[in-house]
Parts: sequence; C-alpha cells; structure tokens
Amino acid sequence: MTTQSTDVNPRLREQLPPTTKSAGHVIVDSLVAHGVQRTFVVPGESFLDVLDGLHNSPIETIVCRHEGGAAYMAEADGKMQQTPGIAMVTRGPGAANAHVGLHTAWQDSTPMVLFVGLIPFGHRDREAFQEFDIKAWFDTGAKRVMVLDHPERASEIVAEAMFAALNGRPGPVVVGLPEDIIQRHIEPTLHPSIPVATGGMTTVDSRAIADALMNSTKPLFITGGNDWSQEAADQLTHWLEKHHIPAAAEWRTQGTVSFDSPSYVGPIGYGRPRPTYDLLEETDLLIFVGTVPGDVITDGFLCRQDWNKKNFLVTIDPSLRGRSGPVSWQIVAKPDVFVRDLVEIDLPYREDWKAWTHRMRGEQVAFASLPAKTPATGPARMDTLMANLVPTLPTDAMVTFGAGEHTNWAHRYFPTRRYASMLSARNGSMGYSIPAAIAASLAHPGRRIVTIAGDGEFLMNGQELATAAQYGATPLVIVMDNQEYGTIRTHQERHYPGRISGTQLQNPDFAMMARAFGGFGVRVENDKDVPAALHAALNAIEEDNVFSLIHLIVEQRVKAY
Repeated sequence: MTTQSTDVNPRLREQLPPTTKSAGHVIVDSLVAHGVQRTFVVPGESFLDVLDGLHNSPIETIVCRHEGGAAYMAEADGKMQQTPGIAMVTRGPGAANAHVGLHTAWQDSTPMVLFVGLIPFGHRDREAFQEFDIKAWFDTGAKRVMVLDHPERASEIVAEAMFAALNGRPGPVVVGLPEDIIQRHIEPTLHPSIPVATGGMTTVDSRAIADALMNSTKPLFITGGNDWSQEAADQLTHWLEKHHIPAAAEWRTQGTVSFDSPSYVGPIGYGRPRPTYDLLEETDLLIFVGTVPGDVITDGFLCRQDWNKKNFLVTIDPSLRGRSGPVSWQIVAKPDVFVRDLVEIDLPYREDWKAWTHRMRGEQVAFASLPAKTPATGPARMDTLMANLVPTLPTDAMVTFGAGEHTNWAHRYFPTRRYASMLSARNGSMGYSIPAAIAASLAHPGRRIVTIAGDGEFLMNGQELATAAQYGATPLVIVMDNQEYGTIRTHQERHYPGRISGTQLQNPDFAMMARAFGGFGVRVENDKDVPAALHAALNAIEEDNVFSLIHLIVEQRVKAY
C-alpha cells in the first residue's frame, strides 16, 4: 500500500505567504488599515524598512524636498481628512527641520503623526551619528511621544498614535523608529483601531443653551478648529439661518458657515475688520464651537475678559487649554455631535435676532465686496487680481496661505463656501502656503486650489513646487512681491517710525523659477496686465495640467484693509 506525502512541494512552499513580517512592513499595513491614503516623506537610512513596506502598498508616498515642507503637507492633510496627516523623516537634522510643522499642528489642533527614524537600539547614549533625545525634543510640543523599542508592538503603537492624535483636542503625535528594531520579523497580526469618544449634549446642556439663547438679544456663534464634517457644517448653517442667528469664524478657519450665508458675519482674529472686533464686547452671548476664546480671538487676552459676560464653550477638551475670560457653561463634545443635538432645539422667531444678524451681515457684505475689475494705471495691485479671480472660482474652491499681510486679501475677498476651504497656519508660521496647496491639490484633484504667498513667505518652501510637478499637483500660486517682510515692517513703523531695519528684501524672478520647476510662470509689473496674466495662468492649469504661478510686483505699504 502506498501513502501520499502531505509535505508541500518546496517550490510551492516558497510561494506561500510568509508567516512573519518585518516590524516596518507591519507599520505600513497598520496605516493602510487605519485608512491612510498618503504619506509625506523625506527619506533617510534610519527607516529604510518602512520605505520598503511602502513600495507595494496602496499608500501614495509623496517625496518632498525638505522636512519642513513634508511636515506642513501632513499637517494640511490632517486638516482635510478624517485621519491624521502622516509625515516621515529621519533622525537628528531631519527631525529638527520637521519641528515647524509639529508646532503648527499643536497650536492649530490638527491630528498628525510624525514618524522619525532613530539610531539603532544598541547605539544609544554614545553620541552616535545624528543621535538626539526624541522625548526631550518633542514632549512639550506633541500630545504623545512614543518609541518602538519592542518590534512586536509595531501595530499597537500605530493604533495608539492614531488614537492619540484624534482623541480629545486633536494634535500631533511623534513615533520614534529605531533602525534595527523595525527590521526584526514579527507576527503580522494588526491591532484594531481604537474608537474615539465624541461626547455630546446632555438634556441639562440642551436646556442651558436654549435658556441662554432665549434670554439673549444679541447672540453670536464662533466656529473654529479642524474637527468638523461637511454635514455638520451644513446642518449648523441651516439652523442658524432658520433662527436668524449670526456666526463669525475663528481666525483662518473660514468656510464652516458659508461665505454666502445670511448668518455669516466675518472672521475674528488678527487684522480683523473693526465691526467683528466690536462684536465680542457688544454680544450678550457667545457660543464657541470647536474652539475657545484664546490669545488671537481676544486680542492678546484683553477683549471679552469681564467675568459677567456669558460664554458657552463647546469643545471636546475638558481642560479648556488656551482659554481666557469667562466660562458660563462648558459642553464636552466634538462639533459634529453638538450640532446633531443642537438642531433638535427649535426656538421661536425673534425680530431682535433678525435685526442684529442683518446689521452685522450687511457690514460683512460691504467689507467683502470686490473692488473694480478694471485695472488702474501704474503698478500691479492685489485688488485688481482678486477682483478678476474671485468671479472665476467654483463653489468648492480652496485657498491656502502662510503668514503675512498678503493673507488679508484672502481673509477679505476669498469666497469660502465649504468646510476646510481655507488652509492656513494659525500659529503665524511662514512657509506654509506652497506645501498646503500641494497637499490640497493631491487630496482634491478636481478642485481649484489657490495659494496666496508673500515674497518672503514663498522662499521658505517654494522649492516644493518640484514636488508639485512630480506628483501632478496643480494649484494657482499668487506671489505678492512687495520686497519686504510686510507685517514686521508694519510693527516697526508703529514702534520705531522711520527706522527701517531687517525687513527689506531683494528677490529673484519667481515666474522664471516656476518655469524651471516645470510649471507655468508669468511676471506682472503693471496693473493693466493683470487680467491677461490671470487668464493665461488658469488656462495653463486647465489645458496643460500644470501648476501656475503669477509673480505680482506690487508697491510697498499697500494693504487689503
């Protein structure tokens, strides 16, 4: 009697799936399981195994030119997506360069995970090449700092990092990856994602907010943060309009309540128009949703500090970090679940609310009314460019910018009609405009992405246009060149009039740079040439599928308001 062997043919055995995987590959598998679509990378030898894991994964690997640019892109991605933005950099200098994006994520409450390659485990505390103390560097600027010292915990640490970035007040998390640890093979079982608590209104909360509104003659909502969905934004807008209640936007978060809504009364923050600044003292009930009255909103902790004022704060952060002034009531909830419960509250018609909202809306409409499209004689002007650009924008257009006086043209005129249609750095960080525009274009390839950069701000990360060309990002880049650091010059003139020092710039031809990087570039010195330049730039995006840059040479000391 013959017996049949149960052994697998050696050739077939080689083709069977492996029973183990490297920890670096398991990290990538875990990111896929958590819904990550892309990662922004500056490669380093310290995390080669993770790069190898990305080779055949569905995650798009965006190779950036500088770690600061990569971190900014990840931070912008975290503002737009339901998952944290992901950046990967190497140890020492790479980690140092990425710190600027981490600080932005911390102050903007943006979910983000920064993976940092580290020296081998056995080389620690010997001042090895590029060694640094990751916890000492990042502990004060991240929600958590974790180091993968045990390879079998690779998937668990990814799950913990994603949870920590999203849980409570969102923010950045740093994960250190020792070079040798991520190469070790482990069981490839993936840790499940950890659910994030969203809070919600209790019946007591609902009664309190309804009573506060009914006792108010001039209520005002302020929306902010990066923790919204479009559905919640739409529901809130409809509810506000139904009850004739106004809403302002926290600095650089415009779009949660549409620019066109009769309830939208403008932005509140640095450089705000005077009417919305006065609102903070005039209103008898402030309801903050997704944010708190911090430094910028209160003009350096000066405005709205009377403890007899009524402030309702809706935030998932029970510690109210960054809050100043009175707290009448706190509702621990993320915006979506708060709005879900708020819309169940039906209030009677109030003529005084309608008149209050109509007045403030009228001031916002006047403030945002476009200047004349017809060019003036003389140097190029941002007013002319915005007057010609805005009518061409689709309803889902997005704008990105960094920091500087050039941003005020976007604050004033750009029609933010959807949630996350304005991406910026609320920590005042320069260099954000181009990386954020690239991230936005990659995440939303069908949308019109506009970035407004100052000449000083552009040169901090303008080299990332090479990344845009490589991956097919197609933003419209407007560089407002006034040959100075304008915001600092303004402060200088206020405190040291007539003594210009350390603020003047000499710039290259930015349009030529754009063409060198593979996009369309046009230099505009005269206002009469603005419409034609804009038309050519938009045409290059539509027909040639490349990014476009308009280098606008403007006069110094000309402001949006």
